[in-house]
Amino acid sequence: MLKTLSSSFGKIFAPRKSKTQKGQTPSKKPGKTGNRVAIFIDGSNLYHALDENCGRMDLDFSAFIKKLCGNRELYRAYYYNILQDSDRRGHAYQEQQKFLNTLYQIPYLEVRLGTSKFRGDVLVEKGVDIMMATDILQYAWRDLYDVVILVSGDGDFAYAIQAVKNFGKHVEIAAFRSNLSHELAQNADYVFNFDRNYFYELWVGGHRRRYRDQDRQPNHEEVGHAGWRKRRYRNPPAPQRR
Repeated sequence: MLKTLSSSFGKIFAPRKSKTQKGQTPSKKPGKTGNRVAIFIDGSNLYHALDENCGRMDLDFSAFIKKLCGNRELYRAYYYNILQDSDRRGHAYQEQQKFLNTLYQIPYLEVRLGTSKFRGDVLVEKGVDIMMATDILQYAWRDLYDVVILVSGDGDFAYAIQAVKNFGKHVEIAAFRSNLSHELAQNADYVFNFDRNYFYELWVGGHRRRYRDQDRQPNHEEVGHAGWRKRRYRNPPAPQRR
């Protein structure tokens, strides 16, 4: 589905080869491309990646977006996820509303919510990938940004970002190495591999809060009630992909 959608937007001319090195977030990209940056965050993918690699999900999205953008001009950031079912998952719905309220207060961040349905007892996303790919493609076609930063390791976006490159845009991928699709990485101009240290100063509860028991770091103390208060606003468990 994503490949068909991308083909309808793509150009015939071949993509340009990039000589960009892979490493830390750049402050400026070489060449004629400008510095207008659009950031697209796959909320479900990021949630699971943070859980698996850091053992916590209380991310300060405002600071996170600023760090991703660096010294470049932020056009806008977009966060994608599904809306929790208020009838079957009432508590998760209430927790998500608290989390979303914090996102709505962040300047230049748009929240886009897809739908979901239950397959048995499993909550499954519907249409989030299509929504995200459509926005990435149409904003490139409308020349609203010069550089797109995709915060996701999902290989389903590989063909879409190739089409974006065919529009003359630069594509950066930000993801944990363990959660990054090989095809997605190959199609990107630039890949930044997250690690736990990258998020050290980006937690809402502060970096002194401990990780999981098996990953506990020495000389770090537990955070008191302030950390607990902030943790209430983390993104509730994300649904599975279709």
